[in-house]
Amino acid sequence: MKKLFLFVCLVSLIYACSSSDDGGSKTDNFDRTAMLTHWADNIIIPSYVDYDNKVLTLSSDVTNFTSTPTEANLQLVRTSWINAYKAYQKITIFNVGKAMEINLKETTNTYPTDAAGIETNIASGNYNLELLSQYSKQGFPALDYLINGLGTTDTAILAFYTSNANATNYKNYLIDVTNKLKSNSNVVVADWNSSYRTTFISSSGNTVSSSVNKMTNLFVKNLEKDIRSGKIGIPAGVFSSGTLFPEKVEAFYKKDISKDLLNIATQAQQDFFNGKNFNSTVTGPSLKSYLDYVNAVRNGQNLSTIINNQFSSIYTANNLLDNNFSSQITSDNSKMLAAYDALQQNVVYVKLDMMQALNITIDYVDGDGD
Repeated sequence: MKKLFLFVCLVSLIYACSSSDDGGSKTDNFDRTAMLTHWADNIIIPSYVDYDNKVLTLSSDVTNFTSTPTEANLQLVRTSWINAYKAYQKITIFNVGKAMEINLKETTNTYPTDAAGIETNIASGNYNLELLSQYSKQGFPALDYLINGLGTTDTAILAFYTSNANATNYKNYLIDVTNKLKSNSNVVVADWNSSYRTTFISSSGNTVSSSVNKMTNLFVKNLEKDIRSGKIGIPAGVFSSGTLFPEKVEAFYKKDISKDLLNIATQAQQDFFNGKNFNSTVTGPSLKSYLDYVNAVRNGQNLSTIINNQFSSIYTANNLLDNNFSSQITSDNSKMLAAYDALQQNVVYVKLDMMQALNITIDYVDGDGD
C-alpha cells in the first residue's frame, strides 16, 4: 500500500505541475482577507465558543460527581464528556495562535491514554500536567479511562471514588484533568476575542507564515494525520506491516462512539472546505471557492467537486464500520482499510492537487512512511 501511494503521489505531482488547465500556480487576486474574516467570525470562533461551553458543563458535572459520587451523577459526567468530545472534533483543525502555543491538541486528545501512568499519578498525588511526559495522561482519553475504564460495571467504577483507599486522589485527578481542559479552552477563546482575531485576519499574504497558508496546511494535516492516520490507519495496522492495535482506537473504553467521532471530524473538514458557517447552512469564502476562482481542475472536472465527491465516498466507507472500532478491527479489519483508502484518496486531492493549485507549500514533515 505504501509503494502504491508513493507512485500515486508521484504521478499526481507530475500531473499537477504539467497540467495546462490548472491556473493555480499563478498570482491571483482572490480576496483572502474576506475569507479569513469569514473563517474567524463564522466558523472558528463560534466553534471554540461552543466547545468552551460544553467543557464548562463537563466541569460542572465532574464537580457534582466528585462531591456526590452516585451512578446518576456518573451518567451525567459521561453525557457531558461525550458532548464535549464531539465538540472538540470541530476545533482540531484550528491549531493556530494560543491553541498552538499551549499545545491544546496534544494535551486534549493524545491517545491511547497511558492508564498505568494515570494510576501512578493518582497513587502519588504528585504530578504536573504541563509537562510533555503527561500529555498521554490527561485530556478526553484520560477521562475515558476514569469514567468508563476503571471497572466493568458502574458499581465497580464508583467504588474507586467512594470506598477505594485512594478515593480522594481519584476525585482530585478527575477534577484536575477536567480543569486543565477548561482552562485551556478559556484561554484560547479569550485570546481570539481579545486580539488574535485581528492578527489572524491581517495576515492575508501568500507566505509560509500567513494565516491562509497556515490554516490550509492545518486543514490538510488534520485530514492526513489526525483523521486518516490517528483514527483509522494506526489502529488498523496500516503503518505496522499489518500488526493490529485495537487498543489504540479513539474512545477505547467507551467502545461505541469511535465512528461518531470519526464522522463528526470528517464533516468538520468538509464544512471548513466549503466555508460552511458553524451550525448553519450558510456558506462564505472558502477553499472551495478559492479553487473555483483559480479554475483548479483535474481531468476536466472542477477539483472542488472531486474533493466533495470523495468526502461522500468517505462517509459511505465510514458508515460500514461498527460503532466499536476495536471490535471492527478484530472481526473484519478490511472495512477499516477500506475507510482508510477512501480518506487516503482525498489526502492526495488536497495535499497534492489543491496545494499546488493554490500555490501553497506544505509546511509540516510527513514522517509516517506513507
